Amino acid sequence: MIRIQETTENNFLIEMSPNYSLRGWGRVLFLGSIAFICLAIGVFFFFMGAALILPFAGLEVIIVLTCFFISFRWSQQKELIYISNEKIKLEKGRLIKEKSWEEFRSFAVLEVKTDQDNSQKFCFQSKGKRFYFGSFLNEEDKLILKNELTRIISQLNALSPSL
Repeated sequence: MIRIQETTENNFLIEMSPNYSLRGWGRVLFLGSIAFICLAIGVFFFFMGAALILPFAGLEVIIVLTCFFISFRWSQQKELIYISNEKIKLEKGRLIKEKSWEEFRSFAVLEVKTDQDNSQKFCFQSKGKRFYFGSFLNEEDKLILKNELTRIISQLNALSPSL
């Protein structure tokens, strides 16, 4: 998911995060219903005499909850790109900022590479270093990001330099 806004005149903020369908209480309701059904079946078979079903049902619930926790944690990542006439700033993190990179816009170059899977990779290159971003985006969002970054950079390049 990509959100683009012009915070002030010629200052842009691009917010990127992975697409996910379950949010908030929907997650709790979905996982609770799966756990309830699985454990109810396990308890039913326990009372019918198949005692080994219940521990495996509990193990299944633990594995499913762990996998969903990992997936939900992955979907919390966020990347922010601030672009102004003078600077480009890139921030990565989940709930807090974990990595940050800032460079003068005149020194940074946007590179869009296509790998062997025909997937695009985005990076800013400056002073021999590359800073990758947007790896979790789907192909439609990558196309939108490419077009918007091109538009924003062209718009900023068209401005006369301030003296």
